[in-house]
Amino acid sequence: MNVAALQTDTNCAVSWRARPASFVSLMSLYESNYIRLSWLIGDLSAIDDAAVSVVTDDCPLHLRVEERSRYTTTLTLTYLFENDSIVVADPDLQIRIYHDARLAEVQSCARWHRHAMLESLRSTLARAVGDRWLRNVMLNKWLDYCVERGHRFAGTIAPVAAMAR
Repeated sequence: MNVAALQTDTNCAVSWRARPASFVSLMSLYESNYIRLSWLIGDLSAIDDAAVSVVTDDCPLHLRVEERSRYTTTLTLTYLFENDSIVVADPDLQIRIYHDARLAEVQSCARWHRHAMLESLRSTLARAVGDRWLRNVMLNKWLDYCVERGHRFAGTIAPVAAMAR
């Protein structure tokens, strides 16, 4: 990800016709997600297969590259929690990055319906655009949180062989 010119997402163009959960606003959200991921990841090509960002006062943040191609990279971003000696990945987001378009989209979010508030919101929106909207708003807010906590996958972050599941 080389986004030196995209320091902030405040100038993401959103049409006056854009409504929450509309296609136009969804594309702007994808652009914002790309910019926010660049704050967190920096140079994606420097990460081989997986990496962990560890900061004080927050859970370790795990990143695993699932697939790379010329124009896209698919990765998983999650926290890992131990629950009764079972490791649970949550929110377990699978994200596709479109390098040429400079967009990032959450493709899946395992068990995201576990949260009552998200489930109630999900039922009120149209399925196709609505589900994408909710997943990507969640990523957008979570990326802000992770960056504010100090997470980074650049510089001194040590790569790991694989994330536990």
